[in-house]
Amino acid sequence: MKKDLYNEIEIPEGVEATFGENVLKIKGELGENAREFNLGRLDLDIKDKKIILGNKISTKTEKKMMNTITAHIKNMIRGVQEKFEYTLKICHSHFPFTVKMDGNKIIIKNFLGEKVDRLGTVPEGVNVEIKKEIITVSGINKELVGQGAANFEAITKIRGRDTRIFQDGVYIINKCGRKI
Repeated sequence: MKKDLYNEIEIPEGVEATFGENVLKIKGELGENAREFNLGRLDLDIKDKKIILGNKISTKTEKKMMNTITAHIKNMIRGVQEKFEYTLKICHSHFPFTVKMDGNKIIIKNFLGEKVDRLGTVPEGVNVEIKKEIITVSGINKELVGQGAANFEAITKIRGRDTRIFQDGVYIINKCGRKI
């Protein structure tokens, strides 16, 4: 079954969109988001403050791709209007540990009494703010902000111990306005 399917995405006031060589750039008040899309047989046009994405003879595969790309574009537009923000909490019951940032590197000292520091990185373009037990990760690119928050959780993953007893770590408590 092949149909004409098109998705239209409104471009709000104060936001500009340009498309060339499979790269979509969205500019807004807070900055610029750019992303390369593999469109396959889909067409992407910008007309009259709308992004039109679709195909004249769409199959199920094109429909799935269209909906995925539409979600990515909406997230890019939302990101340049308001920042995405993840909130994490430092939890410890056995050994108090410290979390520090050095540029874009994460340094966790004394986790579970370990002598060796645990290290990780935060992607470029992501802001991290540490206040006592609360860590705030924010930025305009939803994927990079989510990856930065996930890196904090991954560094403090506990292996080789009973996770019912050792519940120390850094955990996401708020994802872009949603409580977890």
